[in-house]
Amino acid sequence: MATTALEHAPAHAKGTTGIWSWITTVDHKRIGILYGASAFLFFLMGGIEALIIRLQLGSPNNTLVSPEVYNQLFTMHGTTMIFLGVMPLSAMFFNFFIPLQIGARDVAFPRLNAFSYWVFLAGGLIINVSWLFNAAPNGGWFGYANLTTKQFSPGLNIDFWTVGLQILGIASLAAAVNFFVTIINLRAPGMKMMHMPMFTWMSFITQVLLLLAFPIITVALVLLMIDRTFGTHFFVPSGGGDPILWQHLFWLFGHPEVYILVLPAFGIISEILPVFSRKPLFGYAAMVFSGAFIAFVGFGVWAHHMFATGMGPFADAFFSLATMIIAIPTGVKIFNWIGTVWGGRIEFRVPMMFALGFIAMFIMGGLSGVMHSSPPADLQQTDTYFIVAHFHYVLFGGSIFAITGGAYYWWPKMFGKLLDEKLGKVHFWLQLIGFNLTFFPMHIVGLQGMPRRVYTYSDELNFTFLNRLETLGSLILTLGFLVFLYNIWKTWRSKERAPADPWNGATLEWSIPSPPQEFNFAELPQVHGRDALWERKREHGGQLPEPQRVSGQGIHMPNPSFRPFIVALGVAVTLGGFIGGSHLPVHLVGLAILFYGVFSWAFEPAG
Repeated sequence: MATTALEHAPAHAKGTTGIWSWITTVDHKRIGILYGASAFLFFLMGGIEALIIRLQLGSPNNTLVSPEVYNQLFTMHGTTMIFLGVMPLSAMFFNFFIPLQIGARDVAFPRLNAFSYWVFLAGGLIINVSWLFNAAPNGGWFGYANLTTKQFSPGLNIDFWTVGLQILGIASLAAAVNFFVTIINLRAPGMKMMHMPMFTWMSFITQVLLLLAFPIITVALVLLMIDRTFGTHFFVPSGGGDPILWQHLFWLFGHPEVYILVLPAFGIISEILPVFSRKPLFGYAAMVFSGAFIAFVGFGVWAHHMFATGMGPFADAFFSLATMIIAIPTGVKIFNWIGTVWGGRIEFRVPMMFALGFIAMFIMGGLSGVMHSSPPADLQQTDTYFIVAHFHYVLFGGSIFAITGGAYYWWPKMFGKLLDEKLGKVHFWLQLIGFNLTFFPMHIVGLQGMPRRVYTYSDELNFTFLNRLETLGSLILTLGFLVFLYNIWKTWRSKERAPADPWNGATLEWSIPSPPQEFNFAELPQVHGRDALWERKREHGGQLPEPQRVSGQGIHMPNPSFRPFIVALGVAVTLGGFIGGSHLPVHLVGLAILFYGVFSWAFEPAG
C-alpha cells in the first residue's frame, strides 16, 4: 500500500465546539457518535422495558403492571430494540468506519448523512413521547391488522407507532442511499470491490436490503394510517379489505429486516476474528457471495412467519424449502469463521471473546430457526415462548454480542482510549451467563405450552420455576451492562492514551491517528490487495511508526450546516400532524418548515 498527496485546495473548514457544533456537524465520525449515543440511550430504555416484563413474569398471578401497560411494554421493547437500538448501533459503525476502511475523506453526501440522523432522532422521540400521554404503542412490534385498525385501537397508541416508524424509514432510506454511493464511488485508488474489508462488504449488502425492503413497510404504514385517519378499508374485512395483506407486506419487509440487523454483525465478527487469530479471513470470496445470497433469498422466505394463517400446501412447501435453503450460506459463514480461527495464534482479548460468543449463540439461534421451516412444527411453536427464545438467540446472541465486541474493538480508534480489559472480561461473562439463563429456559417453557404475549400465568401450569430462572438471568444481564457503563465512565476519566494501532489491525482505519482527524487521511492511500494495512506492514518489514497528526492545510472539507436539522424538523412536524387524526394547521406549519429547509439547503453555498 502506497500513498499519494491530494492536490491543493482551499483549507478545510475549522470545526467549532459546543452544542451548536454537534447540531450543525456534517462530519461522518461525529454523526456516527451521535447515532451511537442516541441508540445506546434507546437501547437502555428498551432494556428497562424488558426488565419490567421479566419482573412481571417472575411470579405467577403477579400484578406489578396491568395488562394494558404490559401490552405497551412488550410492544415498545420490540420496536425500540429493533428500530432504535440494533439498527442505529450498526449505523454508528457504518458512519464512522466505512469511509475509513475504504480510504475516503468523507461520505458521498455529508448533509444527507446529517439529515438521516436528525430524522432518526425525531422518529425515536415521537415513538417514546407516547409514554407521557399514557398512549404508548400496544399492538405488538408487528402491528397486526385488524387489531391496529381504528375499531380495535381507537386511541393514540397506534398513531404514535405508525408515524414514528414512517419517520424512521425516511432516515434509513437516506442513510442507505448515502452509504451505497459512498462505497461505489469513493474507494481509495486501487481498492477493487473484492479488496474491500468484510465489514464494508456486509454493510454494502445491508444498504441494498434497506433500499429494497423499507419502501414495502412504508407502503403498509401509509395504508394503515389512511385506514385510521380517513376511514378507508385496506385492512378492514367489513369494507372489503384483508388483514392478511398487512401480514404479507409486513413480513416481506420483516424478514429482510432480520438480515439488516444481522449482516452488519457478520461484518464486525469478520473483522475481529482475523486480527486476533493473526491470519487472514478464511474464504473471503465465499463470505462475500454467501452474504449476497442471504440477501437475495431473504426476500423469498417471508411467509414462514405465516404458516398459521392457512396459506395452503403449495405455499407452505415453497416457503419451507426456501427457509431450509437460506441456512446454507449462513452455514458457509460459520465454517469460514471456524476456519479463520483454526490454526491461528489466538489472543483472547475482549473483542475476540465476544466474537466467539457470537458464533456459539448464533449457531443455537440458527438451529432453532431451521426447525421452524417445517410448517407442522412451526404451527405448534409459533405462538409460544420457544419463538421468543429463537429470535433472541439470533438478535441478542447474534447482533448485540457482535456490536458489543465491535465497541471494544473500535473504541480506541473512535475515542483514543482502550476500554479496561479486566472489566471487559467481567462484562463478557456476566452477559454470556445472564443471556443463556434468561433465554435458554424459554425453549423449554415454550415447548411446555406457555404462550407469548401473556402478562401473567397460573401457578398450576408449572411455568413458575423456569420463569424465575429467566428473571434471575435478566438481572445478571443488567449487572453486566452496568459493568459496561462503569467501564465507559472509568475510561472516559483516564488520561492514558491508546496507540493508533493497538491490535495490529489489518485495515486502513488503523493506519491513521486515534481519534481520526476531520479529514481522515492526510494522504489518500493506494491499495493493491486485501488487508491493506497488513500488506503495508509486510512491505515495511514490521510494525509501522505511530502516525502523526497534521494540520490538514490544503484539504477541502464541507462546511457545517444547520439545514439538515431544519429539514428533519419539517418532516417530523408534517407527519406528526397525523397523530390523533389529520390536523391541517400542523401539516401546514410542518410543510412551511420543510420548504424553508429544502429551499435554503438547495441554495446553500458549496463547501
